Amino acid sequence: MEKILSREQLKDEMERLRKEGKKIAFTNGCFDILHVGHTRYLRDARKRGDVLILALNSDASVRAIKGDKRPLVPENERADVVASLESVDYVTIFNELTPLELIEYLRPDVIVKGGDWVEEKVVGRESVRKWGGQVAIIPEIKGASTTNIVEKIKKVYRES
Repeated sequence: MEKILSREQLKDEMERLRKEGKKIAFTNGCFDILHVGHTRYLRDARKRGDVLILALNSDASVRAIKGDKRPLVPENERADVVASLESVDYVTIFNELTPLELIEYLRPDVIVKGGDWVEEKVVGRESVRKWGGQVAIIPEIKGASTTNIVEKIKKVYRES
């Protein structure tokens, strides 16, 4: 089964899954350097539905959000890495700054975000509630972040 799909292919797949009565969970992010915080988060996110869709920020989207030095890993490689995880059923790449357009197009049952988010700030929360869905916030894994890894790498190179 191909896990990396265009938004159009994913919409068709979601319609098929809904006919089977599946609950669809949705999350999004950059996933630039995959770390334990990501893997634990995605395992937990997968428990919120029968299927987990991961919407991955494109390279252009990451640059617009995090600056010209990011992402460190190109979008196709990031997509391949997260698609290899057992907890992730489907991956799609989006170019917008936020996943709102994609959320409204796909209409997932649950939007899942990490504990560094408060529900009132979750993009798409009002839309998902309109069609009877919900927002789930998963506790943050303290200290596990791409930024922390990058800072450790910089420190190692400064000291050597």
